[in-house]
Amino acid sequence: MLSTSLAGGKAAALGGPVAVQAGMVNLSYSGDVRPAHHNQTGQGAEDQRPATEATRFIVSLNEMRRVARQLKESGRQVGLVPTMGALHEGHLSLVRRARAECSATVVSIFVNPTQFGPGEDLAQYPRNLDRDLELLKPYKVDAVFAPQAEEMYPPGFETFVDPGGMARILEGAARPGHFRGVATVVLKLFNLVQPSVAYFGQKDFQQFLVIRKLVEDLNLAVELVLCPIIREPDGLAFSSRNAYLGPEDRRAACALYRSLAHAQELFAAGERDASKVREEMRRVLAAEPRVKPEYVALTDAQLRFVSRLDAGCVALVAARVGPARLIDNLILGPPTS
Repeated sequence: MLSTSLAGGKAAALGGPVAVQAGMVNLSYSGDVRPAHHNQTGQGAEDQRPATEATRFIVSLNEMRRVARQLKESGRQVGLVPTMGALHEGHLSLVRRARAECSATVVSIFVNPTQFGPGEDLAQYPRNLDRDLELLKPYKVDAVFAPQAEEMYPPGFETFVDPGGMARILEGAARPGHFRGVATVVLKLFNLVQPSVAYFGQKDFQQFLVIRKLVEDLNLAVELVLCPIIREPDGLAFSSRNAYLGPEDRRAACALYRSLAHAQELFAAGERDASKVREEMRRVLAAEPRVKPEYVALTDAQLRFVSRLDAGCVALVAARVGPARLIDNLILGPPTS
């Protein structure tokens, strides 16, 4: 049985870190999170990593296993930040969190082909490994793991994870097979890196729940931490796919956040009817002709659709804006929730 505790904070709707360990889920909401002036080295009083070690760049699966074994034998707690590259401030916030909390940090960079469906943007997905490595350099992570698809999925590969019912709604319905690919690659990364803790961003909220179920059902010895969405000053959530947006589409994309913020305003004013809030969210999106909504949903923290809203319910939206398909979400709750 999962036990959930909620602790409120200002502008609780945007959510905060979630830690999952030994069957316990603790949610704390830390408010609207936007880029701030960080210590760009990622170092501080909590930093436990020996300053003399250099970052390893690893491509080979066998080399990653060897390094993971060395880290474990030396007693280091490994924090993994899984990414598909095209790094931005959202990813870097996860790196900072891992560096602060773990004595070793591994960042994986892998555009996973099995989570892309036919006609999706696998070929176009932004890739710039040199830039990613440059962005990571100030954080002095222990390893960057950038495997090749040919080694992750060699000829004859045919074993996949079926993540179950939660993976077939919302994003799963819009992108059939997507979470099958996500669950499979995450399990492979966990096996290769052997992290004690893995860090994920709230923007991919459903993905986090699918991975949490994977960890629970398969008895994986890894703690999951869900970190807040990082937003541009105008509210747009950082996303690698924002690179697809031209100036007009970039302006229009802010409608996703406006719809979520409007849901929070209605909730804070006392509205609890999910259908009314959902219609209001759709109205905000419809006012922007460049935005083509795919779904607008209100769920509980387990992604079950609700008719009545309570603190901790989640507003989720997906839409196409020009060439980009964008998702966003917001956790509802007044400051005292």
